[in-house]
Amino acid sequence: MRLLALPLLLAACATPPCPPGMQAATLAEGYFGRNAGGAEVVDDAAWARFMDEVVTPAFPDGLTVLDGAGQWRGRSGVVARERSKVLVLALPGAEAATATARLAPVIAAYRARFGQESVMVTTTGTCLAF
Repeated sequence: MRLLALPLLLAACATPPCPPGMQAATLAEGYFGRNAGGAEVVDDAAWARFMDEVVTPAFPDGLTVLDGAGQWRGRSGVVARERSKVLVLALPGAEAATATARLAPVIAAYRARFGQESVMVTTTGTCLAF
């Protein structure tokens, strides 16, 4: 009985194929906080320069940036609230590992330039069409 249940369980977890006219893709999101040391260090002009110098060259085919309001608990244990930028990337045919590898240099540059402790990244398998 248990052996019969395993294939059914695995089939339920499989991602269905994309509908006609759509292709498999990875949706990657990076959450970039704008504060460091209790103050906003990434103002609108600094973000625009970072986009021009780092993000756009890394993803020239397109992207979306959203404004966010986030909060998180850092190493100090204190909950910090800050404005943020959410970078949304739809990467056709990309796997999650490829998406995070492509984002890694952007995140490293952001952390180094603005003294950030971390940047959160999420990936999701999806279907997309243009």
